[in-house]
Amino acid sequence: MGFEISEKVQKINAQLEAFMQKHIYPREHDMAEWCLDPGNLWQTPPWFDELRELAKAEGLWNLFLPHEYQPWSPGLTNVEIAPLFETMSRVVWAQPVFNCNAPDRGNIEVLAKYGTAQQQEQWLEPLLAGEIRSAYAMTEPQVASSDATNMELEIKRDGDEYVLNGRKWWTTGAVNPRCKVMLVMGKSNPENPRHSQHSTILVPRDAPGITLVRPLRAFDNLHSPGGEAELLFENVRVPVSNMIKGEGCGFEIAQGRLGPGRFQYAMTLVGNAQRCLELMCARADERVAFGEKLKKKTSVQHEIARCRCDIEQARLLTMQAAHVMDSEGVEAAKPYISMVKIVAPNMAQQVADRAMQVFGGMGVCQDTLIPEVFTHARICRIADGPDEVHMSQLAKLTMRELAS
Repeated sequence: MGFEISEKVQKINAQLEAFMQKHIYPREHDMAEWCLDPGNLWQTPPWFDELRELAKAEGLWNLFLPHEYQPWSPGLTNVEIAPLFETMSRVVWAQPVFNCNAPDRGNIEVLAKYGTAQQQEQWLEPLLAGEIRSAYAMTEPQVASSDATNMELEIKRDGDEYVLNGRKWWTTGAVNPRCKVMLVMGKSNPENPRHSQHSTILVPRDAPGITLVRPLRAFDNLHSPGGEAELLFENVRVPVSNMIKGEGCGFEIAQGRLGPGRFQYAMTLVGNAQRCLELMCARADERVAFGEKLKKKTSVQHEIARCRCDIEQARLLTMQAAHVMDSEGVEAAKPYISMVKIVAPNMAQQVADRAMQVFGGMGVCQDTLIPEVFTHARICRIADGPDEVHMSQLAKLTMRELAS
């Protein structure tokens, strides 16, 4: 299967590549320098919104939404979206320029799929327009959050309101002042069966009773301007109309975020790794050690070959996941989604590690994206579910298929 790219998508991808060349690559290190300045904490550079407006004007906006989400979608299939994500992911901060970044894209999918007309008007439309940012509050410090049914934050109905009490952490984007709404998962129906005890509810970021306990450092990086937050909810009140789909649907909604968003995340890592490989090859061609260029050394050649094999395998596997989603639906694609969740971050981590070795000292500092790819990939092996969870799920699906 060739996963041929349509003429329409070839045109969009060429436009996207031209935008990257003209506007993103020249600013790549500017963004890093801005974020490293403590005086700019939780802020974006003045030119960042200018780039977003340019991208929107060129129609390079919300490219992540598959065609089934029309009228908000640009009408592309998952297979067609995949190469676009690889292109924009060659610079680690580029996705927000095109309004294609997590966690907003997952939250947009949830609101588009499950939201009421009121919820869509109040929150979905501003998110699609890029006017606000959002967060998804699921993980909790006191429980193993790889199991979504473990969540303990209490969601209790009181008349026309729900009252929330509990603690969340690793809530990406919640520190950013542009974050205006959070999708919060908590336990609302403890008497129900295990997979229908939880709900997902919309909570304004500035709702009374929410305390930012602290920003969390991941590998000693605050990840400004987004950030990961630890939050305390104390008698936080929101209207009943903020409940998404209904009480007890939280686990279903959490699983619903594992479809298109998960393959997009894998293609992000493919794009990250491809850029690392290209930088690695350029470095090997220009650097001389012990009387010859690095590219002449067998050990470097082998590492480059391994990187190319690993990237291509991950790319094709991710395209297969997208193809099955398009042709048979998310349910049929579950084994492939599990596979890319295992393969993509491990692949990107390995490629970045090899690139670091070829670069030497430069490979571990802010002069390239390589260290950020390495740490991002390592974090993904936990943040999007531990490897072990995906492997167990894949093993169960595989045994079920082979037994039928």
